[in-house]
Amino acid sequence: SKFYFDKISPEIRPDFLPTFAAVFQKNFMANTIQFIFNESEITAGTRGASLGPRSMKIAALNAQSSLFDDYEIHVLPNNDAAFNQSGLKPYAKRIEALAEVFENLDITISKAFKNKAFPVLISGDHGSAAGTIAALQKNHPDKILGVVWIDAHADLHSPYTTPSGNMHGMPLAIALGEDNLENRCNEPHPETVELWNALKTFNGTGKINPENLVFVGVRDTETPEDNLMSRLKLKNHTVDEVRRKGPKVIARNILKQLDDCDLIYVSFDVDSMDPVEVSFGTGTPVKNGLFPIEALDIMEVLVQSEKLCCLEFVEINPCLDNKQNKMAETALNVLEPLVEQIEKLYLKD
Repeated sequence: SKFYFDKISPEIRPDFLPTFAAVFQKNFMANTIQFIFNESEITAGTRGASLGPRSMKIAALNAQSSLFDDYEIHVLPNNDAAFNQSGLKPYAKRIEALAEVFENLDITISKAFKNKAFPVLISGDHGSAAGTIAALQKNHPDKILGVVWIDAHADLHSPYTTPSGNMHGMPLAIALGEDNLENRCNEPHPETVELWNALKTFNGTGKINPENLVFVGVRDTETPEDNLMSRLKLKNHTVDEVRRKGPKVIARNILKQLDDCDLIYVSFDVDSMDPVEVSFGTGTPVKNGLFPIEALDIMEVLVQSEKLCCLEFVEINPCLDNKQNKMAETALNVLEPLVEQIEKLYLKD
């Protein structure tokens, strides 16, 4: 069960490169990469995820990696002051501050596309990913967006179903526009409902379609989420399935499912990986997850698609790491070859 990165996936077939690069240049006109450090942790249940982006930078420095030296890094404003706000909404904690995160993401991602940059986000908690999706939709209003959610959790709760009120369990419900009222167990305050509805229609962006959402590695869900996944017929490629069929086969099946999509966004939560094999340096670790090499193999295939428009890593928490900075180091080892492929496929002549 050990994992190594000295023998990563075979190189992409050379005959793919001209076609992919040409399509990407035509659709996106990308000529650089924009790293975006989103240090928000307001939707998590524990503190420390805001340090995740910088812990990856420290991991790169210790490994003598130039990954974060080659391209500009834009750091979003930190909104830790939200933890001191009164009037806590128990079924959507710090929801007002999450709207500010959406605004910051909208501005920064829009600027990246305007500057012909491919956005690679390293974020704190996963709740802000709904803002990433909204920004992608705003910048490509005539395109169909596919979402690949690599995570131990489905993140499909709403204020009506949440057991904790932590909004990092709600980003996909926001993106899908789903309240899941048939499974409601809470009665959120009308002000909470108003703010929640505003997030679901942020900047007039549309909903993602259930058939264009794919899960990988989800293994820790509650009954309301299970029922919603069943009703929407959402596909989850389990860890056992990845092991049985092979990660590259799973990735090709994902691309086949998203064949009707114009764009693909990949969101990678590090808790999708097995904490025993890596570390417990994430807010909600769940055992029996992916090995890092399996996560890398899946994403290596996904980044070969000319439809890829954004990549995001989330939920690294060095404050919880039982092996010093191991989670950030592992995330770096996964991210670095992906960025190299993006360079080869989309940016280099």
